[in-house]
Amino acid sequence: MKKIILSLLVISTVLACRGPRGYPGDPGYNILGQTFERQVNFAYEPQPNMFSKLIDIPNAVEVYDSDAILVYRLESVPAAGGGTIDTYSLIPQEFYLPEGTIAYVYNHSLHDVELIIDGNFYLGNLDPVFTNNQVFRFVVIPSDWANDPDINIENYENLQSYGLDLQEF
Repeated sequence: MKKIILSLLVISTVLACRGPRGYPGDPGYNILGQTFERQVNFAYEPQPNMFSKLIDIPNAVEVYDSDAILVYRLESVPAAGGGTIDTYSLIPQEFYLPEGTIAYVYNHSLHDVELIIDGNFYLGNLDPVFTNNQVFRFVVIPSDWANDPDINIENYENLQSYGLDLQEF
């Protein structure tokens, strides 16, 4: 008998919860990152002794001052059943060669990304396997500036001075 009464209560509650639809909300924002790829042949620069390539960010990709850009280098690795699998390694990435060490590094602005191969030895004779037909994936990660980066969240008294309700902590 209790189960029947409980079931009737649940059903009546569900059926009674009807009413007019609310106003439509504000349009949402696209918070997904944007990605693009480029195949690169680096150019050697003798004066700084490095390889570099400037990559323009496509016009369709929006980049803001606060966004982060990550760069990945394609590496094909052998697959268990034969063939290869494409994997991507985040740069900076170092390689230890008999002559010394090289590193893929990068810097970026709102409009372009500069890819660099730097090393601690003469790079003019670097094996083209490191400089030609390299594929890079560029990921723009949306971000926003912190409201107050000077807040010391490790100090209880400081947090209270900002008017935060800390009773539930």
